[in-house]
Amino acid sequence: MEYLLGTWHWSISGFLIGMTMLLLTYFGKSFGMSSNLRTMCSMAGAGKFSDFFKMDWREQKWSLAVVLGCILGGFIAYHFLSNGTRVNLNPDTVAQLQTLSIDAPNGKLLPDALFSMETLQTPKGFAILLVGGLLIGFGTRYAGGCTSGHAISGLSNLQLPSLVAVIGFFIGGLVMAHFLLPIILK
Repeated sequence: MEYLLGTWHWSISGFLIGMTMLLLTYFGKSFGMSSNLRTMCSMAGAGKFSDFFKMDWREQKWSLAVVLGCILGGFIAYHFLSNGTRVNLNPDTVAQLQTLSIDAPNGKLLPDALFSMETLQTPKGFAILLVGGLLIGFGTRYAGGCTSGHAISGLSNLQLPSLVAVIGFFIGGLVMAHFLLPIILK
């Protein structure tokens, strides 16, 4: 039972993701989390208002099961398969966070300076999360998918647009982390 608890080696996840991609390719399916938003909007009747959502959502039920599995798996892993050890950040990362006036997450996944209820209730914190969410939503639609869809599914199928999108994701992340975030958090 001890091997289930704690952090697993990255190669286990990589192997399982690779096997999943082989199975999806075999069955003629492609994977991406953001495409499920379109499916859920179609289920809710958005096709009455926009042609983009006119689709047979029943063909995508398997993908919704993947989302549900991710949610349930994360819940089970956090609440039942944890040995109590927390995330250990590299000391250099902690030092860089402190230059931005962000305290180390203290074993949590997200720092309170950005992702607490108190921060959400401030105009600046609310604006950062709102604009960030809109940019992610627009960027996902504009890029034709999210990071998981392009980086995992698209690259494994050797799709050039996915390579371009992944390069763009990395460049955008680097620009945000090194140049824009220090300006925003001043």
